[in-house]
Amino acid sequence: MHIDPPSGWRLWNEESERVILAYRPDVFDGGSFPAACLPTVYVTRGRRTRRPGNQRTETNTWFVTLFLEPDVEHDAERFDTRSEAIEGAIELADRFGAGEIDYRGLYQIPRPAYFDALDELTGIDDES
Repeated sequence: MHIDPPSGWRLWNEESERVILAYRPDVFDGGSFPAACLPTVYVTRGRRTRRPGNQRTETNTWFVTLFLEPDVEHDAERFDTRSEAIEGAIELADRFGAGEIDYRGLYQIPRPAYFDALDELTGIDDES
């Protein structure tokens, strides 16, 4: 399956059991936007457990997860096949790039200045 990410997104990595899309790696370079905050969408076969090691659960299910930072993630979506998961990842990435994902709600500690900059990057209008 050919992967054509939405505007602003780049195919960062593609393997048989994992695909990674990265949002605007050109601006998440340590300047205004810290590299560690690079929004990424992971498509994975199975889901890693939170315990150390390479253990996975539900290896017949595909997961699509948006990470805003290593410990800040949007709830994973489940899919039956790799191609459905990739389509779901593209749709999720498109929604994020269009400002349709409420990333503020995913953070336990608010970061107002960063949120304002990310709003500007994704085109979210605070007034709406």
